[in-house]
Amino acid sequence: MLTNYFWLFVTGGGAFILGAAVAYAILKQRPLSRAERQAQKQKVEELYEQSSENRPR
Repeated sequence: MLTNYFWLFVTGGGAFILGAAVAYAILKQRPLSRAERQAQKQKVEELYEQSSENRPR
């Protein structure tokens, strides 16, 4: 009987810890600044250009 409660605690506790970790990660995200967004956009465009050059015709 005690074993059943132990597994209930382990399963429920694991789900709670995982949910708490995901919530913490979401709350810690910050929006990108204007300069960071521009740098990200530029790098993505460069990567797309490079991939289209390597594509067989």
